[in-house]
Amino acid sequence: MPMRRAAWDVSPLSSRPRAPPNARMTKRAPLIAVVDDEKSVRAALARVLRASEFDVALYGSAEEFLRSLEREIPDCVVVDFQMPGLTGRDVQQALAACAPTLPLIMVTAHDHGALRDEVLADGAAAYLTKPLRSDKLVDAIANSIRGAASHITAPQ
Repeated sequence: MPMRRAAWDVSPLSSRPRAPPNARMTKRAPLIAVVDDEKSVRAALARVLRASEFDVALYGSAEEFLRSLEREIPDCVVVDFQMPGLTGRDVQQALAACAPTLPLIMVTAHDHGALRDEVLADGAAAYLTKPLRSDKLVDAIANSIRGAASHITAPQ
């Protein structure tokens, strides 16, 4: 039997009910998904984000992250472009299909103007190059979450 969707579920293909926007903003810190195949990068980003009062979920692969969406949808995704298997670009395309308002921040150690233009044109909230400046990352996340919140409408 399919799961009944709540009227306030704003993610079009989400099988997991999401909290109403006002509850999400007042009762818990935003959840940031960090997707990177390098364990040391994940650990460093987790420290920075937790120090900035975000909740953090860490994923070592795009596949692991995409499977997690069945259980929980984060408020923002920080994803490395170049990973074994599915890439950050693959994650962006998957999210465009199932959660188009979920903010995505693409990070890469190999900056290419054409890639940057393509990723941003396809809706990424930000494109950042490694090594990441923690202030730029935190600002990009905060701005993307505020921008995503403006797309949420209250139930009628």
